[in-house]
Amino acid sequence: MKFIDEYRDFEIVQKISRKLKEYSGREISLMEVCGGHTMAIHRFGIPSLLPDNIKLISGPGCPVCVSSISFIDKAIEYSKIKDVIIATYGDLIRVPGSESSLEKEKSKGADIRIVYSTLEALNIAQNNKDKKVIILGIGFETTAPGSAVAIRKAYDEKISNFCLLSAHKIMPPVMEALLNDDVKLDGFICPGHVSTITGSKIYDFIPDKYKIGCVVTGFEPTDLMQSVLMLSKQVFEGDQKVEIQYSRVVTKEGNVKAQNIMNEVFETRSDYWRGIGEIPDSGLKLREKYKDFDAELFFDVKVESKNEHTACICGDILRGLKTPKDCKLFNKACSPENPIGACMVSSEGACHAYFKYQNYEPFMH
Repeated sequence: MKFIDEYRDFEIVQKISRKLKEYSGREISLMEVCGGHTMAIHRFGIPSLLPDNIKLISGPGCPVCVSSISFIDKAIEYSKIKDVIIATYGDLIRVPGSESSLEKEKSKGADIRIVYSTLEALNIAQNNKDKKVIILGIGFETTAPGSAVAIRKAYDEKISNFCLLSAHKIMPPVMEALLNDDVKLDGFICPGHVSTITGSKIYDFIPDKYKIGCVVTGFEPTDLMQSVLMLSKQVFEGDQKVEIQYSRVVTKEGNVKAQNIMNEVFETRSDYWRGIGEIPDSGLKLREKYKDFDAELFFDVKVESKNEHTACICGDILRGLKTPKDCKLFNKACSPENPIGACMVSSEGACHAYFKYQNYEPFMH
């Protein structure tokens, strides 16, 4: 299949693996900040193909994983209100809040529906005019334009029973927060889907300010291996910059139309990242023009959220300080069937990836 088979060529992967041996002699730590990359790295056994001196670290690239407990708790409280329908993406339904989850509330009778797009949620609102439909907006710059389209459509068509509970976040602020944290990084494997929307230009400040290289990367084995090679070369040559490995999809400027509608509907705000903390200007909220579609302004709900399970180390995993195997709950009390932390719930979470592929035989072996 075009754009699949040629990027899974075992001979090319082996060739890059041999080439990486030229960059031995110093430790190189590279972080991916995309849940899709995390899954692909473990699915294809990429770490086993790298020299011992090159280490891949999973960062906060899973939008479900970084959604705060208070966001989940608030969604749960909304689901208990009469004549409210909660529309959510599937991964979010099992994320634990302080005392419950959306899945548990659904089993008790709450009207919680899994959707595949914000426009599907908008259709639910149009077909249930006697009820209020709340779409749970999660994700980074990849999904925020879709939420923006639905909100603007609701505004234009005067669909008054539709609103958004936003946990949308943007990537550059958290990447900068990580660079000011305790984890030592030599480069970022930058997210492909986010960059399709934003373009690679959003990362320019990282090499300019922090002297850390960035490579926007695709999701196949040769994509990932080539990005590691490109970053390793930057490290050894001392020439840190932003490069696009995923050039078949990503450009420097990105999808300007998607950026424009996202910026029209949303503005930035400080937001809380689960396990990391509050980061200035890292979240998205509806602008004044669209405030009537803000669930937090429509419903006056107060929640008292608790902290994470005391033994859960999702925060340290999301910050790249520890791996899932460092957690004493991993593969014991915590599993995809019984997730203690958000990193195990989502299919893009680091703990889920480690669990799913721990005994997996990668395709190149």
